[in-house]
Amino acid sequence: MGFGALLDILGSTIIGGMLLMILLRMNDAAVKNNYDYSGERIVQQNLVDVVKLLEYDFRKIGYCANWNVFPNPALGIISADSNRIHFITDLSTSAHPFGDGVLDTLKYYLGPTSELNITPNPNDRLLYRVVNSTTPRGSNLGVT
Repeated sequence: MGFGALLDILGSTIIGGMLLMILLRMNDAAVKNNYDYSGERIVQQNLVDVVKLLEYDFRKIGYCANWNVFPNPALGIISADSNRIHFITDLSTSAHPFGDGVLDTLKYYLGPTSELNITPNPNDRLLYRVVNSTTPRGSNLGVT
């Protein structure tokens, strides 16, 4: 083996090492970007889900599949203020997608700020949804 062959082996080892380092850095950057943006994507999807639920419920204020049960839909809102809204509607079920003709009461309200005191924003609050008199369920899904 001559001196030229040793230089070729050394040069190809250096170039191969540089290519390997470039690939490792690209992989690290791709993993970091995926980690950073997947969290934002999940928050965006949760926001869309919450907005769809609110739009669907608010669109049905005063609605009843059997109009004889609730003839005046203008009386659909029971109470409303800056932190809560309570209204009458006819919620859909799996058997009755347009409502079963039985009036339901639906209430949305914001919980106290003390519930989320571990978040950096002191004004974060959970959004609760109560159907009839059931246990309140948070429909926040991480959206503030």
